Amino acid sequence: MTTKIFWLARSGLGIGTATAALCLAILPLRHSSAAAATGVHPGPMSRTDAFARAETLTALGRKIFFDPSLSASGLQACASCHDPSHAFGPASAKPVEMGGEHMDRPGLRAVPTLRYLQAVPSFTEHYYDSEDEGDESVDNGPTGGLTWDGRVDHGADQAKLPLLSPFEMGNKDAAEVAAKLRKAPYAGDIEAVFGATVFDNPQDAFDAAVEALGTFEQSGPDFYPYSSRYDAFLAGKATLTAQELHGRQLFENPAKGNCSSCHLSEPANDGEPPQFSDFGFLGLAAPRNMAIPANSDPDYHDLGLCGPQRTDLAGHSDYCGLFRTPTLRNVALKKSFFHNGYFHSLRDVILFYATRDSDPGRWYPRNADGTVHKYDDLPQAYWDNLNQDPPFGRKPGDAPALTDPEIDDIVAFLGTLTDADLQPEAGENEASHLMYHNFRYTSFHRK
Repeated sequence: MTTKIFWLARSGLGIGTATAALCLAILPLRHSSAAAATGVHPGPMSRTDAFARAETLTALGRKIFFDPSLSASGLQACASCHDPSHAFGPASAKPVEMGGEHMDRPGLRAVPTLRYLQAVPSFTEHYYDSEDEGDESVDNGPTGGLTWDGRVDHGADQAKLPLLSPFEMGNKDAAEVAAKLRKAPYAGDIEAVFGATVFDNPQDAFDAAVEALGTFEQSGPDFYPYSSRYDAFLAGKATLTAQELHGRQLFENPAKGNCSSCHLSEPANDGEPPQFSDFGFLGLAAPRNMAIPANSDPDYHDLGLCGPQRTDLAGHSDYCGLFRTPTLRNVALKKSFFHNGYFHSLRDVILFYATRDSDPGRWYPRNADGTVHKYDDLPQAYWDNLNQDPPFGRKPGDAPALTDPEIDDIVAFLGTLTDADLQPEAGENEASHLMYHNFRYTSFHRK
């Protein structure tokens, strides 16, 4: 009896720096590997076949990711909004990107990075810390999911969203995408992986494409290299400046920045590098961004977890205004921040945290009577949902939680989270970072 393994395209199940497209379960099987390796759902296969299939799907997914012909306009690929040179986030500072059949339809939210999503757990309303990570009796509330509102859990499901969104790639349905895939120069690659009949059923062809995209987006070197100077520092391979070290202290100090309460900055107990997110949901009350066309309607509010893009939690008023905490890895490269892209400076983001409640007039517009219209993008009925932990929760007129020099120090620390391949002038430092990454990656696979 031959030993076989199951292969599953995965996303959001966090197994560190492994080739995250592989989730392996050893089982005794009688099928031949050749029979197992065909079709959209290949079933059990040998370890060798499973790794080969993952590599093939990764290469195929890369081609699909960069193909603008899959959009209704013929001008927009996944990479148009998720630029590899910007940590698979947008290259522009626009709060939302344009899309649709004529590239004239604005989106509703800022485009997030696709890097470091491999550890995001599936969405749950009641998340309990694992046994080795904290108090497993504490309910941390809504956690996980891959979008700003956590409405999809897997890379393949996430890939469907832009392909079928009327204000993104603009396809009407799976059949329209399948028809374009059939004409693509890599159509033969799809048939080679998923079988010669894959295009007979448009849904099969569509599912094949999003599976390939989901697998590509789990490629370690592309999407979770862990090659920043901070990673090297944690491994004892690099040093931080005095300013960066002080910024780290402020970042972790619960009475100052308190950033690490949500953006975890220490390695996990199993040695996994920090993800700089707890994957939870918070209400932060970013100012309303009138540069987003949808916000010209005073009755429109993006309430995150409770809608309008997510519909299954619409009745949960205690979730309104909550958005998932993103990773801060490569945050220094971003040109717009928060779900609505209101801020365009990392320093302003930290200043907002430090002064949102002590100096609301700095950020929010004024009413006709001169009073500050604080939290202007969230109806008052949901204000109780807002985070009041430090540095928030101060009274108007109080001293800010952070001084200007302290903010500068935190910004300096956050600059150490940029991956080596994205550094403008890597030089010898990049070589040392990549050596560290290769050591970690090789060590994991030898276990």
